[in-house]
Amino acid sequence: MNTPIVHSKTSITPRELHRRMTEGLPIELLDVRTPAEHATVHVSGARLLPLDKLDAATVLRNRGRCDAPLYVMCQSGTRSAKAIEKFQQAGFEGCVQVEGGIEAWVKAGLPVERGECKVLPLMRQVQITVGILSATGAALALGVNVWFAIIPLVTGCGLLFAGLTGACGLALLLAKMPWNRQLACPSNSCCDVKH
Repeated sequence: MNTPIVHSKTSITPRELHRRMTEGLPIELLDVRTPAEHATVHVSGARLLPLDKLDAATVLRNRGRCDAPLYVMCQSGTRSAKAIEKFQQAGFEGCVQVEGGIEAWVKAGLPVERGECKVLPLMRQVQITVGILSATGAALALGVNVWFAIIPLVTGCGLLFAGLTGACGLALLLAKMPWNRQLACPSNSCCDVKH
């Protein structure tokens, strides 16, 4: 494996990355969201490799330009930070996080490719699931048996753990669900996901 190049810049704004792309600079952009999220909206040329499928050592072995930084984006920044940790554990310090992910890219009014897939972003799915479980558990505890209070207690502890550690087990579970595995990109050339 080539000696890793250390880049002093660890993050980049969407506008700065877009400027570099329009100037024709070589950009390798990795999107670590789910296939359904990517199919809904993505940056042209971004290579899809969901976080749960990311094998940093394999990606590094197959890279064409080992001297260039690897730009990493997700929905808002959490998963890209985890992906960068995986690359660092594999001995590569040349990752640059796209600040705010695709949400910040879209908010900045930068060009994107949109598909027909209308799956909710993963964190909204987590919020809905936790909300349903908590409300159902509380209602059952009030109306049926007090022991159902364990359900909102468990979901609350899960949220606390996710907030403190940045690791959300429910998000990892939901990412594996069939609706998040669908790949409806008009062009599959941007994607590395195997069906």
